[in-house]
Amino acid sequence: MAEYSKVLSRLQMQCSKREYCSRDIMQKALKAMEGDAEAAGRILEELRKDRFVDDLRYAAAFAREKSRLTGWGPVKISFALAAKGIDRDTVREAIGEIDDADAFRRMKSVLLAKWKFLRDDPQGRFKLLKFGLSRGYEYDVLSPVVDSIVKTDPDAFGSGG
Repeated sequence: MAEYSKVLSRLQMQCSKREYCSRDIMQKALKAMEGDAEAAGRILEELRKDRFVDDLRYAAAFAREKSRLTGWGPVKISFALAAKGIDRDTVREAIGEIDDADAFRRMKSVLLAKWKFLRDDPQGRFKLLKFGLSRGYEYDVLSPVVDSIVKTDPDAFGSGG
C-alpha cells in the first residue's frame, strides 16, 4: 500500500498547480491508497483543512472558465458542477460570481456565430433556440436575443429581405 504521507504530498503538489473538487481528489486518494476509504478520507480532510481543496473556489473557477471561454450558460454549468458532486448552494454561489454583462455578450457572440450557418434554413430560428438551450442558456434570456438576431438579419430566410 502506498505510504500516506507520500500520497498526501503528491496530492498537495497537484492541488497547488490547479483546482480540484473534493470528489476528484477523493477518487485520486482512493486509487493511490489502493481502495482504503478511511485513509483516503483522512487525506481529503487534511487537504480541505489546509485549503488545498475548496469546492467553492473550484466551482467559481469552473463557472468563470466555462462561461468566458466556452460560452456555456448557467444551466449547463450548474449541471456540470452537480455532476462533480458540488452541492446546490455552492453551485448557486459560484454561478453568482459570473459577470452577467460579460456572459450576456458571450451568449450573443456564440449565437451570432451559429446564426451564420443557420440563416438560410427555414427552421433557423428554432435551431438557434435549440442550440442556445443546449449551451445552457435559459429560455427567457435566450428567446429575445434570438428574435433580435433573426429580425435584424436582412439576408435571413423568410425575414422579408
